[in-house]
Formats: sequence, structure tokens, C-alpha cells
Amino acid sequence: MSFIKKFIEAETVSRRNFLLAGAYGVSGAAAMRMFGPSPAMAANYADPTVAWSYRNRTNPYWNEIVSGGEAFVEALGKNKDFLTHLINEGSSEKSLADVKALLAKTNGELALAIDTNDAPNARPVVEACAAAGAYVSTLWNKTDDLHPWDFGDNYVSHMSWSDEGPAEQTARILLDAIGGKGGVVHLGGIASNNPAIERLQGLKNALKDYPDVELLDAQPADWDTQKANQVMQGFITRYGDEIKGVHCANDTIGYGVLEALRAEGMDIPIVTYDGNPQAVDLVAQERILATVFTNPHWGGGITAALAYHAAIGTFKPSEEPNEHREFYGPTIFVTPEDAKEFKTNYLDNVPTYDWTDFWGPSNGQIMYK
Repeated sequence: MSFIKKFIEAETVSRRNFLLAGAYGVSGAAAMRMFGPSPAMAANYADPTVAWSYRNRTNPYWNEIVSGGEAFVEALGKNKDFLTHLINEGSSEKSLADVKALLAKTNGELALAIDTNDAPNARPVVEACAAAGAYVSTLWNKTDDLHPWDFGDNYVSHMSWSDEGPAEQTARILLDAIGGKGGVVHLGGIASNNPAIERLQGLKNALKDYPDVELLDAQPADWDTQKANQVMQGFITRYGDEIKGVHCANDTIGYGVLEALRAEGMDIPIVTYDGNPQAVDLVAQERILATVFTNPHWGGGITAALAYHAAIGTFKPSEEPNEHREFYGPTIFVTPEDAKEFKTNYLDNVPTYDWTDFWGPSNGQIMYK
């Protein structure tokens, strides 16, 4: 389990560097053009800047997302350094400021792939891009009332994952493992994040069929290993041996949970989400019962590809059907029985993707309740 300690240390360094660093381009954001092309007057660009805006690369999931973006720009015949990185370290304010600064710097000639960090931040990001004539594709987080087709061509696409169903299935694996009796706890992501909401709801859906299982507590851990470790320590102090299983909203939360359990000499089942390499190894060792792979490499590459190809005019987003503007990404369950084979096929040997096959592995149009 030494990699978990190293992972926590790396997160500490990343956070410290973020606090010491000046906010990228905050002053430049003030110089952003107040007026730009309207969505109906979208222009195409011969060589737009390609950028990915994300949390950080310390998280293995986001490292894979950005690696997909780098693979895409390399497929264009460019060096992977051609990709501009906007690292927000979980700050929606910095996310928006960085985007506005880059829009000013590029005069709107930008193809942006972005996770806006939380759902409410998606609208100001999209509006800023549309006003500047840039092209933006979002991943994971947006509000239900924000749609690409309301912004002509400039808001190219949004991809998310249908997390409620897979999270319910991992919950059922967990609840079966504890014999359908006892208490469980849930550690979630940022409370306003779409996947955090859906993954907790998946657990609650499963619990309806397990009347002898009690959800003792559910707290946000902000997708953060250190915070998850602290939250789990608090759960152990409060509930002790009442805890029979742990439902984690992602793999990196699971690492913090496992370290907290190890420190207390507790060996209880947990399930996670994302299918990161370290987590898949732990599934193979049966330290984690199951995780869910969302193919972040493909997701990161195709999100950048959609924004770029719209920007250069390969296709016109407004002429695409709605299922090509808002769509679900793929999911694969990973259990101890297939973890090694999965790791060989998807992690040790990353598939080569056709970055012009924009919707090949997708799972259909996003549906709203």
C-alpha cells in the first residue's frame, strides 16, 4: 500500500504549488474582448490553439484524460506540447479566469476541452467562449438547462456518463459482500458535481432492496485522497465496527479510505469508480471489490477532437442531431475475475483511436429526469 502514501504526498505538493503560484492570466482576463462573433456568425480557424482545462495531473484519472488530449494533438502531427494546459486545482473561479485569459490571448481562435469543475461554472465558461467566437466541448459537469444547441456551433458538445446505474451495480456488489446486513458509509465527490450526485443516488437506489442495511453516513470528500482519509477516520471514530462496507465515489477516494482502514487494522469491503491503474491492481488483489472504467483516455481525446474539428470546419455542430451534441461516454465494470485481462487490454496497451470517429464508443443521448 506504499503507493497510497506516495499518492497523498503528491497531492500535498500539488496543492502547495497551486497556492504559491500566481493565478494564470487573471490580469489578462480583464482585457478580454467585450464583444465578439455571435454564435450565428461562428468563424472557422486554420490553426486554433487547443487547450484542456482540468483539475490536475496528480489524479490518475485526470492524467489519463489529458493523455488522451495529448494523443489527439500528436495524431495531428504536432508535438504533445502543442496542447495548452489550464490547471485549476478544483477552483471554479480559477477555471473561468484562465479561460477568459486564454480567450483574450488567442483572440478567440481557441478549441477548448474542459471540465468546468462544478455544474454552475459551465454556463459562464460557455458564454465567454461563444462571445469570443471560440469552440468549446465540456466533460462531466453542466446544469441540466444548459445545452450546446442553444449556442449554435460554438458550444460543440457535452459528454458525461450515466453514473447512477453503474454506481448502483457496484453498490449491490458491496451489499451482497456484507451479507445484506449492517451499516455502510459513502464518501462522495464535490457535492455540486453531477457524477457525485449520481453515484450517491445509485447507492440509495440499491439500498431500497436491502432493508437490513443502514446508510450510516454520506459525506463529500471532494474527489481528494487526503480529504477521504480524514472523512473515513471520522467515520471510524463515530461508528467503529458498525461499518461493514464503504461505497466510494471514485478510486482516489478509495485510496484514502484504504489507508484509514489499514491504520485501524480494519479489513472491510469497499467499491470505487473510474478504473485507474492502481485501483485495477487492487481489484485484482481483491482489496477493492469492483471499480467502473469510463475510458478517460478516449474521453479526453475525443472531447478535444470535437472542439478542434468544429473550429477548423471539419463538421458543423449545428447540423448534427442532439445525440451528437450531448452524449454518454462508455463504461466497463472491472471485478477480480477480469481485472488482469482488462488491465492488459486497456491500461498496459492503450488502444489506438480514430479521433475522427467522434461518437463511435458513445452510449447514446443524455437523458434528463
